[in-house]
Amino acid sequence: MKKLVLPFLVLTSYLLTAQEEISIQEETSIEVGSENNYDKWSIEISGGMHKPSRPFANGYATSTPSFGQAGLGVRYMFNNKFGLRLGLGYGSVENDDNSLPFKSTYYRSTLEGVINLTNVLNFQDWTNTFGLLVHGGAGYSFANYNEPVELDVNDQMLNFMVGVTPQVKLGNGVALFGDVSAIGHTRQTLTWDGTEVSHTRGLDGFTVNFSLGLSFYLGAAEKHADWYSEKNSLKEKVVGLEDRVAKLEADLIDSDQDGVPNYLDREQNTMSGVTVDSKGVAVDRNNNNIPDEIESSLDNRFVNEEDYIINGGISIEELINKGYVNVYFQFNSDKPEAYSLSAINYLIKYMQENTTATAELIGYADELGQAEFNVELSKKRAKKVYDILIASGIAESRLSFTGKGEDASVEKSSSPARQLVRRVTFRLK
Repeated sequence: MKKLVLPFLVLTSYLLTAQEEISIQEETSIEVGSENNYDKWSIEISGGMHKPSRPFANGYATSTPSFGQAGLGVRYMFNNKFGLRLGLGYGSVENDDNSLPFKSTYYRSTLEGVINLTNVLNFQDWTNTFGLLVHGGAGYSFANYNEPVELDVNDQMLNFMVGVTPQVKLGNGVALFGDVSAIGHTRQTLTWDGTEVSHTRGLDGFTVNFSLGLSFYLGAAEKHADWYSEKNSLKEKVVGLEDRVAKLEADLIDSDQDGVPNYLDREQNTMSGVTVDSKGVAVDRNNNNIPDEIESSLDNRFVNEEDYIINGGISIEELINKGYVNVYFQFNSDKPEAYSLSAINYLIKYMQENTTATAELIGYADELGQAEFNVELSKKRAKKVYDILIASGIAESRLSFTGKGEDASVEKSSSPARQLVRRVTFRLK
């Protein structure tokens, strides 16, 4: 008797001592809102083998162990460490091959305290799949004796039960568990075979159950108390906050440095230094695809042929060779500005009308960035214009391109001035 009662008393004492911790955790749970973070109810279905070991009359015995026991349980967890379980059990006790024939049936109900050792011992720090429960309590049992003679008696008794339940999480709503439980009885009048009055003192009867079953978790939360860890939950919240901050930082990136973050910017490649509206679109009041802020500067560099012929008789060839006709580019890009396509068209028209003319395309970059990078960027810009000219029907043999790197002829701190040197210019031959 001492072997079973002592663990039961220790478990009961532990559960009583834990009530203060339960109350504190529930208060903390209310403060941080964690009571809604996990489910508390579960239903358990199990079955397997058992071994009734005493009392038996001489000549009677069962297999070791024998199949024929099943269980049903409903469990409620106060928090992720402690709970209560109401269990129902059934067992069929029959003779083995070396025993006199007999058959009895056994029914049990038990109210038990449950300790989730996974969280008590902080197993969740290294596993989120394997768990361990221990349980213990007392209840009511009775047995019917059917063979060799059916007795018109229900042998009513009290039971004391302790057990250990390892489990494996199969999903957020279900877990596979095994269980080993020891069950002792008091006031068991007859032996398991029903043929003699029991003379065992203390715990009149004793049996051990070996079960395999499934726990089904009830509730809408993602996790059950068996698998909930406040520490891991806080880690998940921190990771979630970090992800949100990272997204916020990404959203606030302003690639074209126009003061409008990318997630609001409808024109994420706006020319550096020009005024934009609240949606990041460059202000262009006359809708000519040239930002108003640089239009006056370009007017001085990008002049039409008629003005020059009237004021000095300068030809298209001179306009091109003297740098009045250029293709302009966005910051850190080899994509020509839309308004610069007319400059390329000047050269196309000229070379179509002068079939022996050849042209060199010379690319430049502003002074921002490393010199080596700017040389490569200026070459890419010249190559981009070269590709457009070839696609427009100018033979490759009539064109060449090169990159001159940085043009340091303008004030580095002036955004509009830097825009003027991010260009490809032409030299006719």
